[in-house]
Amino acid sequence: MLKQKTLLLLLLFGLISTSLFAQSTDVRVITIDQAISIALENNYSLKQAKNELDLAEDLIFSEKADFLPTLSASMNGSRTTGQQFIFDRFSEGLDPFVDVSSQSISGGVSANISLFNGFNNILTLKSGQSNKESTEQQYERAKESVIFNTASRYLQVLLDKELLAIAKKNLETSTAQLVQVQAQVELGARPIVDLFNQEAQVANDELVVTQRENTLSLNSLLLIRQLEMDPLGAYDFLVPDLTLNDLPLMDVNLRSLVNEALSKRSDILSAEASISSLQYQMKITKNSLLPTLRASAGVSSRYSDQYSIGGAEVSFSDQFFDQQVNRSLGLSFSLPLFNNWNRMYSIQSSEVQLKNAELNLDNSKMQVIQEVSQAYNDYSSYVKQLEASEKSLVASERAFQTQQERYNLGASTLIELTQAQSSFVSAQSNYTQAMYNLIFQEKLLDFFLGKLEGNNIF
Repeated sequence: MLKQKTLLLLLLFGLISTSLFAQSTDVRVITIDQAISIALENNYSLKQAKNELDLAEDLIFSEKADFLPTLSASMNGSRTTGQQFIFDRFSEGLDPFVDVSSQSISGGVSANISLFNGFNNILTLKSGQSNKESTEQQYERAKESVIFNTASRYLQVLLDKELLAIAKKNLETSTAQLVQVQAQVELGARPIVDLFNQEAQVANDELVVTQRENTLSLNSLLLIRQLEMDPLGAYDFLVPDLTLNDLPLMDVNLRSLVNEALSKRSDILSAEASISSLQYQMKITKNSLLPTLRASAGVSSRYSDQYSIGGAEVSFSDQFFDQQVNRSLGLSFSLPLFNNWNRMYSIQSSEVQLKNAELNLDNSKMQVIQEVSQAYNDYSSYVKQLEASEKSLVASERAFQTQQERYNLGASTLIELTQAQSSFVSAQSNYTQAMYNLIFQEKLLDFFLGKLEGNNIF
C-alpha cells in the first residue's frame, strides 16, 4: 500500500513538473508594433508623465473654480462656569454678577467673493492652461522617446539575428568544405596541412557563431528590459518586412528639415508653452502691487440659556432662529504700501526665470539644428555606405564562387579559397549592417524631426 502511494505521488509530481516545464517553454512571438504598444503601456517614466498631465488638468479645474465665491459655515458650543455678567439682572436693578454655569451655541454662514484682485484669476487660469499645454508636449516627447528606444532595441535584435544567420551559414559552408578537404587528403589529392587549416577555420567559425549567439541573447535581454516584461520568459521577436524606402530624404533641403523640426518638436513646443506660462506668472507678480476689493455677506445666530426677556426664559427656537439672528454685508479694500521689499523681489525673480527660460529655448533650438543637421549628414553617408557595400557584396560573392570552382578543379589553394570565403562573409555582414544602419538613421532623423509615431514604424 505504501509503495502504491509513493508511486502515485511520484506520478503526480512528474505530471506537475511536466506541465510547469511546458508552460515555461511557451514562446511568445512579438512584432515591432506589439513591442511598441507594450513599451508604451509598461514604461514607468511615461506613466509618471501621464500623472503630471492629469495633475495639470486638475489644476485647470481648480483655477476655474477660483472665480466662484467662497462659502463657509461654522458651529460652536460652549459651557462656562463662574461669575458672569447678566444684563437682565442689571436692567432690573439687581446685582448683575452671579456665579452660574451657562451653556451657549452659536453658528453662522458666510460668503466672500473677489471683485478685483489685479485680474489674477484670469492670469492664473491662462498660466495654468499654458502649463497644461507644456505638460502635454512633454508627455508626447516622452512617448516619442519610448517609441524610438524600443525601435532601436528591436532593430539591434534583428541585426543580431541576421548576423547570426550569416555566421551559421558560413559555418555550414566551412563544415562542408572540411568534408571535401578531408576526402581529398585521404585520396592524396591535397596535402594534410589543408585539412589542419580547414579544421582551424571551422573552429574559428564555431567561435563566431557562439559570439553572435551571446550578443543576440544580451541585446534581447536589453529589449525585454525596455519593454519591462518578465526577463525569465521566452520571447521571439518577429522580423518585419524591412524594405528600404526610395530614399525620399535625399532630395529634401536641409533647411526645410530644420524648420520642420523647430515647428513640430514636442520639446520645443513645450518650452514655448512654458515661457507663455511664465509670462502670465510675471504679470501676476506685478499685479500684486495693485489694490484688491472683496465683498462679503454672512448670517449668524446664537443661543444662551442665560438669555431672558423680563425675567422669562426664551426658547432655543425663538433665540436661534429669530431674536438673535444677525445679518451682514461688507466690502473690504486693501492697498499694499510696503511689504519689506518682498513683492519687488518676487517681480525681479519672475523676470529672471522668464529670461532663463527664453535662453534655454534658444539653446534648445540650436541643439535641434545640430541634431537634425548631423542626422541628415549621417543619413547621406549611410546611403553611400549601403551602395558601396552592395557592390562589394556582389563582387565578393562572384570571387568566392570563382575560387570555389578553381579549388574544385585544383587550380587554387585552400588559402585563396578561405580568403575569398572570409571576404564574402565580411561583405555580407557589412551589407546587413549598412542596411540596418540606414533604417536606424532614418528613424533617428524622424525622432529629431518630431514625427516618430508608433503605428507602422517600418
